[in-house]
Amino acid sequence: MCGIVGIFSPDGPIDRDALDRATRCLYHRGPDGQKTWIAPHGRVGLGHARLSIIDLTTGDQPIASEDERLHIVVNGELYDFERIQRELESAGHRLRTRSDSEIALHLYEDIGTACLEQLRGEFALLLWDESNQVLFAARDRFGIKPLFYAFHQGRLYLASEVKALFAAGVPARWNRDTISRGASGGGHPAQTLFDGVFQVLPGHYLLATRGGTHVHRYWDFDYPRADEGTRAVDDAENAERLRDVLDEAVRLRLRADVPVGCYLSGGLDSCSVIGLASKHLSHPIRAFTLTFDSPDYDESVIAKEMAALSGAEYYPVPIRQDDLADHFADATWHSETLCFNAHGVAKFVLSRAVRDAGYKVVLTGEGSDEIFGGYPHFRRDMLLYDNGGQDPAAVRDLLAQLERANPVSRGLLLPDGEAVSTEGVRRTLGFTPSWIEATSAALFKMRGLQSAAVQAEFSDRDSYRGLLNSLDVPGRLAGRAPVHQSLYLWSKTILATYILVVLGDRMEMAHSVEGRVPFLDHKVVELVVSLPVSAKIRGMNEKFVLREAARPVLTDTVYRRQKHPFLSPPATLDEKGKLNQFMQDTLRGPALASMGFFDPEKVARLLDALPGMTAGERTVLDQGLMLILSACVLHERFGLAT
Repeated sequence: MCGIVGIFSPDGPIDRDALDRATRCLYHRGPDGQKTWIAPHGRVGLGHARLSIIDLTTGDQPIASEDERLHIVVNGELYDFERIQRELESAGHRLRTRSDSEIALHLYEDIGTACLEQLRGEFALLLWDESNQVLFAARDRFGIKPLFYAFHQGRLYLASEVKALFAAGVPARWNRDTISRGASGGGHPAQTLFDGVFQVLPGHYLLATRGGTHVHRYWDFDYPRADEGTRAVDDAENAERLRDVLDEAVRLRLRADVPVGCYLSGGLDSCSVIGLASKHLSHPIRAFTLTFDSPDYDESVIAKEMAALSGAEYYPVPIRQDDLADHFADATWHSETLCFNAHGVAKFVLSRAVRDAGYKVVLTGEGSDEIFGGYPHFRRDMLLYDNGGQDPAAVRDLLAQLERANPVSRGLLLPDGEAVSTEGVRRTLGFTPSWIEATSAALFKMRGLQSAAVQAEFSDRDSYRGLLNSLDVPGRLAGRAPVHQSLYLWSKTILATYILVVLGDRMEMAHSVEGRVPFLDHKVVELVVSLPVSAKIRGMNEKFVLREAARPVLTDTVYRRQKHPFLSPPATLDEKGKLNQFMQDTLRGPALASMGFFDPEKVARLLDALPGMTAGERTVLDQGLMLILSACVLHERFGLAT
């Protein structure tokens, strides 16, 4: 796991200082060494900040091919690499290192961009092909590892984080269109909060030559069409197939030349991972668990019980509201995005504890909800659109039950109140996914706080047209079950641009910790995608097939427990708390006014009104206030122009 940088200048030499600055900026991603390489003609350069996990001795990058015609830098982990190393050596390749990264270099040497089909893991890579004068950049199938790019003064800049692009000289400016949408997920997925800065989309690669730059898709979710039907397989067989492939994904991710730990909450996902991992180890795995001082958000009792069952070493990491306030700005700077809850800050503190305990690698449970339909809005979609002709009264009762069972999801994962129009979504898909209803309601609340200029510029726009225009609706969505369409859209947006950022890579790599994600092994995902909705959501039980597959390694408490989203206690519920005070001070300060996106008087009136509101109302509004607070932090820390 590392940080990577690339600069390509078709018509003249690159700036060595710019390459060095960008590479040094990623020190937190790779504190074990920073190296750069520039081609003899000076038109391309690669930088690498190394976090040494595999091949501690000879794994430095950039790595060159035998004839020095190819050079590569890789961020991430490529699993089952030792088998591929043997195959490459049998075919006559001479490997310079024993690292997993080098296999991508030689696979490209043999079969070009088709090498991506053979890579298993989480990765981003940059490769210069001197013979063909092409820069090849690629990102893993789900966007676990980041990769951004920008064009400036005739040059192409690429890096693991946006801050490295700024360090290289790319102008730091807000993207007005993106920030106007907040965290709705409605814009083109390649856009970022920053003007002129784009992400290489998950499952895509980029080719840059003197003739131009082109982006291509190499992988995508392929849900079965509703009219195709699915192979009749019983629940036991589904569970067995999943158990086998998930167990392999976990086993492969335990391979490292440094100790491997595990994040553990009280949820089904991390408990399944630690239960399976423990079977492959001859020693107790260390389980890192966040504990909150609010009982509604604390899962330590359940996690401790699970650690005992799996023989893990339970390692609690206490976190208070004061901790969230103290680290909010640093965590937001690392995330480079807007956040609607301080849960990312909690992950920031957790990864620091992992590093301080001497660990560089942890297994995590992220991605499970996105493939198994774990969030309550997917169950709502099933009740509304995949209900199989159930009695309407029964459906209404189940919807009410869902609302009562998920109070912390109100306004965040379940719709709440008036919303911006989603008529364009309904016309395109034939229905509106519940998560889009929820984000459109949150966007409506945020727009009420926007400045008059921003409202005039953006209020009439279709908030989700950019997203739908970017997707292959006929090929990937049409004819699929509504729940599968909802899962697809969520994975293309919130998973890649928020969850794997704020709850994944950026918070872990802020402290030089590598998070490995077994649920997003593409072999696991392809199996789960092929299963019918009923295997994922059964009645009111989410992730049905996972529960059955992992049941032998779970406590009864975890097996029977419904999904509880990982959230930190809202700042608005603790009026005297340090996080609430930080929010109040920042949103009443100069940063908000200097941005020009939000109306300071409207925001101040809302802050003044909070004490008179119910806890439920404050919980819903906390999400928008956190979003604006994170925007203020980004504005100040990056010195963004508007």
